[in-house]
Amino acid sequence: MSKLTRGAYRTFLDAAFGGTGTPKWWRLGKYTDDLSVNLNPDVSSNKNVWDESYVEDNGYEPSIESTTYYADPTDPIYPKLRDMAMNRLKGDDCRTTILEVIVEDTVAAKHRAWKEDVVVKPEEYGGNTSGFQIPFSIHFDGNRKEGSVTIADGALTWDDAKVGE
Repeated sequence: MSKLTRGAYRTFLDAAFGGTGTPKWWRLGKYTDDLSVNLNPDVSSNKNVWDESYVEDNGYEPSIESTTYYADPTDPIYPKLRDMAMNRLKGDDCRTTILEVIVEDTVAAKHRAWKEDVVVKPEEYGGNTSGFQIPFSIHFDGNRKEGSVTIADGALTWDDAKVGE
């Protein structure tokens, strides 16, 4: 039995932030050694008047904390993160799409993928002497779709058809 490497799970943001045309997919994690989707399950245990316990499952409130983003003017996401942080943008100006890809077979042409609307929020800016940082959080906002992605020469192409369909 073989296990997938951490690099098999790839996370991208559309750096166009609602722009028209082809998405500008930017891959998260260049200077990061730990990046996970926090599912934040919304579950509560309760007791009714009959002294019975029950659990309410209200789903999930997923998010990602990207605590290490070094500002790089060559990154397609940088101008938007800079603008959000320095001009305190909110609402639709902070909305984009996330693309999550799992590469289970490196020989395959298509890979399992999900995309969803998200809100991106810079948490702070500045940092230490290692470089100017703009750490940010990503809050999943619904409209989740499963499909597939083809990766060729670094370009990603979304397809509504799932792997195996």
